[in-house]
Amino acid sequence: MSDTAVADTRRLNSKPQDLTDAYGPPSNFLEIDIFNPQTVGVGRARFTTYEVRMRTNLPIFKLKESCVRRRYSDFEWLKNELERDSKIVVPPLPGKALKRQLPFRGDEGIFEESFIEERRQGLEQFINKIAGHPLAQNERCLHMFLQEEAIDRNYVPGKVFLILEACQNRLLKGKSCKNVILPFIELLRAC
Repeated sequence: MSDTAVADTRRLNSKPQDLTDAYGPPSNFLEIDIFNPQTVGVGRARFTTYEVRMRTNLPIFKLKESCVRRRYSDFEWLKNELERDSKIVVPPLPGKALKRQLPFRGDEGIFEESFIEERRQGLEQFINKIAGHPLAQNERCLHMFLQEEAIDRNYVPGKVFLILEACQNRLLKGKSCKNVILPFIELLRAC
């Protein structure tokens, strides 16, 4: 067998990792937690809200940390907006639990602690799947959902071009765009 027919299995040369690399912040991260459920209101106007906390260093997001309060219907709104305007497959939300909303139940129904915790976990999985998708990260509705106190349901759907704006600002200052664009390109390649 000739030498050219054998695959090259040598390792790539890489620099040794130092403490700064090993224990420094990750190159790209997006963390979203759903926590602190609160039930408010009485009777038919009773509902549960959840805090949605986001931390990231991705250049597509204008805020690097945010914390907003959302209810289940806000998650439904986000799902509907993404299904209407984006090209991604949107995962399902945890169910509406219609049987738990029937009158004359012997328990708290959708306001029972175990149900609220189960729903919280489902909402956290839902939002992390969506926000982790590079194409969804360009959607204005996702940015509004994660970073703005109030959702403007009359917004104009569209893409977020923060990366292009960041590059333009850096170029105007005589700086390189390399640090802004490369993480985004790597995210797209991961899809």
